[in-house]
Amino acid sequence: MGTLGKAIYTVGFWIRETGQAIDRLGCRLQGNYYFHEQLSRHRTLMNLFNKAPMVDKDAFVAPSASLIGDVHVGRNASIWYGCVLRGDVNSISIGAGSNIQDNSLVHVAKSNLSGKVLPTIIGNNVTVGHSAVLHGCTVEDEAFVGMGATLLDGAVVEKNAMVAAGALVRQNTRIPCGEVWGGNPARFLRKLTQEEIAFISESAANYSNLAQVHAGENAKSFDAIEFEKALRKKFARKDEEYDSMLGIVRETPPKLVLPDNIQAPNAI
Repeated sequence: MGTLGKAIYTVGFWIRETGQAIDRLGCRLQGNYYFHEQLSRHRTLMNLFNKAPMVDKDAFVAPSASLIGDVHVGRNASIWYGCVLRGDVNSISIGAGSNIQDNSLVHVAKSNLSGKVLPTIIGNNVTVGHSAVLHGCTVEDEAFVGMGATLLDGAVVEKNAMVAAGALVRQNTRIPCGEVWGGNPARFLRKLTQEEIAFISESAANYSNLAQVHAGENAKSFDAIEFEKALRKKFARKDEEYDSMLGIVRETPPKLVLPDNIQAPNAI
């Protein structure tokens, strides 16, 4: 951003600050009759009482996710956009290399009717699909929870087991190793093949690598983002037939090459 751009940005900032100051002054003048709007400021990591989220330095937490209270996120784990992990009345643990995909909800139970304490424990290299709901349950290492699935209090998904998309796993249900369960309520469907078991580990690895790309993008400064926008505008291509009619020859933008350890999104 050039000198003129920075000057315009600064003027815009002053105008916004002035507007807020005028709003506060107007509220004071209205006295007891003013309407005070309570703004809810989003916080990716939020303490609750004496509990604070603990996130490994190599983990990725999307800016629009919310980690509240007693939440632990392990190395190379990823918490994606729109997720809520609320560890208020109990703890949540996300193991190394696991991924909680977009819009998923993870919560806990203080205890069940028999008095058993029910934190939510997710092991290592676990994949939890988009919009899943996990409540006071345990998902062991290298297990797979499909999109939109719901796991209720006391449910246990053993290692290398899979919960099908949209399934409802009832309280205290145990899904054995190497099995696929689905439906509402969830029931045994079949055994997993060796290829499917291998896919669970591959999925977790792919998401860990992809998370590094998203983390790098989210860490970019405002100036870097504006510079890339200018580059994209410069290299924007029209229809080739349209260009040929005008005699235009456009520069070819450099091809995006992903690192070897990252697959294209449509391959995940």
